[in-house]
Amino acid sequence: MKFFIDTANLDQIREAQDLGVLDGVTTNPSLMAKEAISGDKNVMQHYKDICAIVDDNVSAEVISIDFEGMIKEGEALAALDDKIVVKIPMTKDGVKALKYFSDKGIRTNCTLIFSAGQALLAAKAGANYVSPFLGRLDDIGADSFGLIEDIRLIFDNYGYETEILAASIRNTVHIVECAKIGADVMTGPLSSILGLLKHPLTDSGLAQFLADHKKAAGQ
Repeated sequence: MKFFIDTANLDQIREAQDLGVLDGVTTNPSLMAKEAISGDKNVMQHYKDICAIVDDNVSAEVISIDFEGMIKEGEALAALDDKIVVKIPMTKDGVKALKYFSDKGIRTNCTLIFSAGQALLAAKAGANYVSPFLGRLDDIGADSFGLIEDIRLIFDNYGYETEILAASIRNTVHIVECAKIGADVMTGPLSSILGLLKHPLTDSGLAQFLADHKKAAGQ
């Protein structure tokens, strides 16, 4: 499973990269605003700064909702760095844009996926990633893990190479369950990634090892 971090915070991206397990970054306008990044020039520079930290896979989202606007923005984003993956919304014009970019060899991430049918359309249009939003489905009592399982089954049935990017990850349970049912990628906050490190028996075991070492050393 690939690990992406869902943030625009450069310090958090560096920390995840230094951990040695980071495979990419996802961002969106809300995350940019959270870091007080505004204005087209500043946003573009921030994407360049992110690309300078990570090895690959920086999802950069278009703002336009019409086909022509998506194409213009997406091409500008893709021109920033080979690591950029253009993030496109699941709409009619979005599907058309996915096909356009696929034909041009520009990688895409179809976002705001909430059904297996949407994921199927995105895969047929050539999306490199589809991003089902687990946390938001959980909020309305929907079966988020069931959606991942359905998409996995469909993609495997027909040999689609589109990767399932489990988004809106909120905790370690989301990560582990998605890994068990076959999501290719997870994207979530740094806290969820670091949360995988933790277990009370690990903490108590380490404390015991250190105490025993201290005794053996005669301290």
